[in-house]
Amino acid sequence: MSIDKFVTLESTAVPLPIENVDTDQIIPARFLKATTREGFGENLFRDWRFDKTNQPKPDFVLNNPIYTGSILVGGKNFGSGSSREHAAWAIHDFGFKVVISSFFADIFKNNALNNGLLPVQVSDAFLSALFHIIENDPSTLVRVDLKEQTVTISATGKSEHFDINPYKKECLINGYDDIDYLLSLKEKIAHFEASRN
Repeated sequence: MSIDKFVTLESTAVPLPIENVDTDQIIPARFLKATTREGFGENLFRDWRFDKTNQPKPDFVLNNPIYTGSILVGGKNFGSGSSREHAAWAIHDFGFKVVISSFFADIFKNNALNNGLLPVQVSDAFLSALFHIIENDPSTLVRVDLKEQTVTISATGKSEHFDINPYKKECLINGYDDIDYLLSLKEKIAHFEASRN
């Protein structure tokens, strides 16, 4: 399963200023019946997006047409709770390429990276500034540069560095999953084997 290559992204963003968003809120357990990654986006934040009659709740941010883009900005401690990989699948399938927060649950962070979704962890202060400017101007562009490991608010130039595992960074930049990465080393492995004979 190859993933989409990621180098840079400049996009508007969707603000979700809720702390402690857990994986059951991201994708409720009753929707975990499929075994492939496709189709989970339609049930992203299902119980927050729709009422009991399956009508969209107008006060939920994903139902507000003024907020669009490929970047989801979440509150602190995003992706807590169970280890379901489906949470990352649902966010990616909905169309988000990046999730920004000031803290991610470790298992969610790894699941995201394994599925082509970039989790960008920033300081509380930068996150607060990001929420403020997006809510005041939904057309605000945010630029995420994976090579430089920076996230920048384009309108102000305010920027912050983020950390990422070097192996996962290389995989995202090249569109590799773990098997693709091993295959990319095929010639080096063959050369090493030949040198030992």
